[in-house]
Amino acid sequence: MKRRAFLKTGISMALLGQVLLVPEAGRAAAQKPSLRFLRPPGALPEDDFLSRCIHCGQCGEACPNRCIQYFADENGLASADTPYIVPREKACILCMKCGDVCPTGAIQKVRYELDDILAKVKMGHALIDKQLCLSWQGKSCGVCYRACKLPDVAIRVGYMEQPEILDGCVGCGLCERSCIQIPQAIKVIPRSS
Repeated sequence: MKRRAFLKTGISMALLGQVLLVPEAGRAAAQKPSLRFLRPPGALPEDDFLSRCIHCGQCGEACPNRCIQYFADENGLASADTPYIVPREKACILCMKCGDVCPTGAIQKVRYELDDILAKVKMGHALIDKQLCLSWQGKSCGVCYRACKLPDVAIRVGYMEQPEILDGCVGCGLCERSCIQIPQAIKVIPRSS
């Protein structure tokens, strides 16, 4: 009995030490192991975006899919209250309404036309892990292809519905959101600038 009490106390103290020693941002990162995020479609490059965004929240209000969230302080003070999207939780449907309401141009207006979307939307680029992808493992799936708003422009499928990401991928995240694998076989990597 004494040994159990000793172990319980030791484990409790270790956990308490972890909570007290890890800063707030670290706890947020621990709760969300990946802070991989995307900016809304049409967002300017990061430094320009941060300098122009006035944290008004209009982009999120205009989003019919409700995929736009706002940072607290877990991503640094410069990003506090700025909009972001986590595609695995809820992806962008490329409606372009966020840019229509942005008062500062941090998110530029993008017409709901293929050429304008391809020219101005650079959220990220999807990558496929063929070791996890059902279609690449011989089990036809194709869910990512069917979820894509830009089929045969951003993604195409071949034999057994094996997906291939094309240069037209704008990184909306619909493929990642729809992937039935856990962990997902397709992920959107945010643009670097």
